[in-house]
Amino acid sequence: MRGSPELLASAVVTSSQRRAFTRHPHAAPRDAHVSIVIHIRNMNLVHGILCSSGWWAGRVETKLLPWALEDIDLGDDVLEFGPGFGATTRVLAGRGATRISALELEPRYCEQLRRDLAGVVDIVQGDATRMPFPDGRFSAAVCFTMLHHLPSREAQDRALSETLRVLRPGGVFAGTDSVGNGMLFRVIHFADTLVKIDPAGFPDRLAAVGFAGIEVDSTERSFRFRAQRPA
Repeated sequence: MRGSPELLASAVVTSSQRRAFTRHPHAAPRDAHVSIVIHIRNMNLVHGILCSSGWWAGRVETKLLPWALEDIDLGDDVLEFGPGFGATTRVLAGRGATRISALELEPRYCEQLRRDLAGVVDIVQGDATRMPFPDGRFSAAVCFTMLHHLPSREAQDRALSETLRVLRPGGVFAGTDSVGNGMLFRVIHFADTLVKIDPAGFPDRLAAVGFAGIEVDSTERSFRFRAQRPA
């Protein structure tokens, strides 16, 4: 697919991500209302340093999200789950959705996000496998390079099922994850929580929980996906 980036690592972000907000001063619209759901991840030091870097924040803004969300209309009420310290959330906030919601399990991440994005993003602490949202609320849901940090295939499938539940009929689910090839990927995930996703089998997993209109596109190191809740 055109515009496909060759991503070196997964988008797990640590506390240093806060500094990236000031290095990339694109303000979110004042009337945007963003809510975040964050998911806890265990990571080693190398992983944390790489993914909290300005390099990663810049790559999210210029490569990852433009590729992941190419030609997708997210609508007016967007859920992001697993944003870490908000590199992806900040870019989402500039895309014009009236309301953006994101879910995170780790309390430390939630506290930092509330400090950094007060008045722009509503931070919700919670579990992506048990989302604290009503059925059919969101026009779209997204996650970026975080599903492989859920602790089991079963947990991943529960998160997919929950995503379907909270989407409106016709709502879009889109995102990316890492293929998991190469020495660098193995090094930065040493002793991490890591359950790799096979891109070739991912359409069947999305279909099994009820998604339709499924597309999965892969590069050497990453894949993107998009699907819909049936209307």
